[in-house]
Amino acid sequence: MKRVILSLAVLAFVSSIASAEIPKNKGNLRYSITVSTFKNKAGWSGQWSIGDGFTTILTDALQQSGWFIVLGDKEMRVEAMKEQDFAASGRAAGGKKAPKIGRMTPAQLLVKGEITHVQSSTTGGKGRFSFKGISLGGSKDSAEVNITMYVVDSETGQVVSSSKLVGKSGRKGLSVGYHGSKLGGLRGDLAGFKKDNVGKACEDAVGQGLEFLVQQLADIPWEGSVMLAKGDKIIMNRGSREGVAADARFTIGEIEELVDEDTGEVLDSEMTIIATAKAAKVKEKISYLTPLTGGDKIKKGMSVFAAQE
Repeated sequence: MKRVILSLAVLAFVSSIASAEIPKNKGNLRYSITVSTFKNKAGWSGQWSIGDGFTTILTDALQQSGWFIVLGDKEMRVEAMKEQDFAASGRAAGGKKAPKIGRMTPAQLLVKGEITHVQSSTTGGKGRFSFKGISLGGSKDSAEVNITMYVVDSETGQVVSSSKLVGKSGRKGLSVGYHGSKLGGLRGDLAGFKKDNVGKACEDAVGQGLEFLVQQLADIPWEGSVMLAKGDKIIMNRGSREGVAADARFTIGEIEELVDEDTGEVLDSEMTIIATAKAAKVKEKISYLTPLTGGDKIKKGMSVFAAQE
């Protein structure tokens, strides 16, 4: 099966890593993603939770970038399901505001990881001082964090890529633009996070992590489905939320999975192209397609892929 080519967009992103802000995704198809809380395997403890801190900043950076549809983490999604169950129990007021069961967006990509090492001072503590119980790093001091990040395919549960991140405070790189009001998800002393060199090292690691995640998109197929095919009306279950723009070109076809008869594992898949189409009208979650070739052969349930340039 041919894969989506985003290499030019990825190269543009990488070349702008040294800029002051996160480069925005302009016109590229988006993938749904969720970030699990990174486990603190380093045994580090301070004025704030390093696992929560890194996860919160990474989630916000992904949202800022526009390259992904960022979903709530496992805890948030469990709470959302509880609200759906409560609304369906008959004990809550109904109406359009009540959450409906089965309306949650699934994540295509899962991000998880571990914080394996934290070095609060790489210079032996030179230049450090304490203010209101918070240990601060002076200009001569720095900190380092080591993080292992995994990207998991939610369909197969397999790790599709991984990276070791080494964040250092004071290093110039991708700025995630993280400010005080966005620290609400952290526990502990928030001022400590903003001023602590370990917190700054985490921000540096987030910049590297975001760069790594965007680079993976060139090898991850973007896929939609034909949800309605009646005459000239062809509707795909992807829209502006996923980055679909008017006149975007797509290939439509049937997917045959190659399954290992011994294990039941899907080893690969082959696509038979049936038709081509372009987006004529784009809404938030759906797109109306105009067939370019093979329009009379398009059927509900067929797969839709971005056309290669």
